[in-house]
Amino acid sequence: MRMTSTDITDTVQTPLWSKQPSLPNTFARLPETFYTRLTPAGLPSPYLVAVSDDAAHLLGLEGNALALQEFVDVFAGNQPLPGGAPLAAVYSGHQFGVWAGQLGDGRAHLLGEVQGPHGAWEIQLKGAGRTPYSRMGDGRAVLRSSIREFLCSEAMAGLGIPTTRALCIVGADLPVRRETIETAAVVTRLSPSFVRFGSFEHWAAQGVNENAPKPELKQLADYVIDTFMPESRDHSSPYASLLREVSRRTGVLIAHWQAVGFMHGVMNTDNMSILGLTLDYGPFGFMEAFDAAHICNHSDHAGRYAYARQPEVAHWNLYALGSALLPLIGDEDVARAAIEEGFAPAYDETFAALIRAKLGLVATHANDEAFMTSTFAFLQAHRPDYTLFFRGLSHLPNQAAPHSDDAVRDLFIDRAACDAWLATWRDRLNAEQSNEAARRTRMLRANPKYVLRNWLAENAIRKARDKDYSEIASLLQCLRRPYDEQPEFAHYAALPPDWASGLEVSCSS
Repeated sequence: MRMTSTDITDTVQTPLWSKQPSLPNTFARLPETFYTRLTPAGLPSPYLVAVSDDAAHLLGLEGNALALQEFVDVFAGNQPLPGGAPLAAVYSGHQFGVWAGQLGDGRAHLLGEVQGPHGAWEIQLKGAGRTPYSRMGDGRAVLRSSIREFLCSEAMAGLGIPTTRALCIVGADLPVRRETIETAAVVTRLSPSFVRFGSFEHWAAQGVNENAPKPELKQLADYVIDTFMPESRDHSSPYASLLREVSRRTGVLIAHWQAVGFMHGVMNTDNMSILGLTLDYGPFGFMEAFDAAHICNHSDHAGRYAYARQPEVAHWNLYALGSALLPLIGDEDVARAAIEEGFAPAYDETFAALIRAKLGLVATHANDEAFMTSTFAFLQAHRPDYTLFFRGLSHLPNQAAPHSDDAVRDLFIDRAACDAWLATWRDRLNAEQSNEAARRTRMLRANPKYVLRNWLAENAIRKARDKDYSEIASLLQCLRRPYDEQPEFAHYAALPPDWASGLEVSCSS
């Protein structure tokens, strides 16, 4: 793979691909101030832990290629793709609402960009050694966190939520110190782009120091517009149009998170994708017993990234991005309007549509907003398992019958309160003369049976420490089709066991 700013169209002769892929690298066309070229450190005696066939298909990798030793060596960082020149990108950002200054790919190496059957995908190794942006870090990822990122990336894709993807995990017996001694791993991530809000903040901050906009700020904005949002180029204010589109995509993304009960856990601006993708899986979690104030990140002592605050934080992050783009937009009111016109309508409309679908509603009624608000207040008061509640609701008949509601009622201590809410819900269905069979089918496509609960990931991690990767493979197989019944995986849809209440995930997860 050729990854220079002057020649980016070479193809590669390698057994990994059945036919030569197109290998442009659009990010490497930017000046070298945007990145540092360096070789990954790789892993000693690497072995394959897991691979996603679905993600491999995005790159045009099929069948036998995944069993080659070359596959392991390339995605361990030990063997370069022919002609490759890996790089680590620089960016900055706000972490927990505080300006952190220069950050960057502290343990990530961008191998290049593959034009696959379904578009272009950048290939990035996470955990392949130190870079100039590692600060005090060792540049490594551990098996535990790599399993979590791998599984959740693919689980989110299965749920239909915009996300980066994960191709594989390659492990090694190399010891790495975190809270305890763990073993090293590299997870291969795929994305159309890894540009972040913090990528723009970096150059805006550099311009402040020099009392003039840095040319790199415009170069980066032009790159994103021309590569990913060309419709903004024809706008009277292209950079305001860019900000509006990023705001819209972010609103759609956060609405999907909220609707499925996903919590990112560390929504720093350097973890926010310019394309509106879920990026950087660390201390994430899926809602179990519903609590809008739930904090999934044990390191988040102030609860900045609690479930209910995710829309607010995304909005705040967009203003950080807007401030960075202001030298290009030139007018604070125009920048503010771009954010407000982009984010709130997209979030509100998407969230309302998703919740309406989860409730089985088709027609729009005047009291729907009040009904949805009261539904979440009901969930907050009684704390049923979020996923099981909506999945169970999907199976209920339009008219109550003896024992017909038991699967949902069993989630509540106060069954009378459950019955009262169910009566209100059925009244709403009857108001639109809901067809029961069609409604059930729709709801089963809107309410997943399976999500990546922390205790499921923990089981896979514990087995993997003994080099048993079967649980990773089983979870991957299940989570790629989370809306299907899959009776062979029914145990993955159970309430969490008692020991799961003691699990904690943090920024080192």
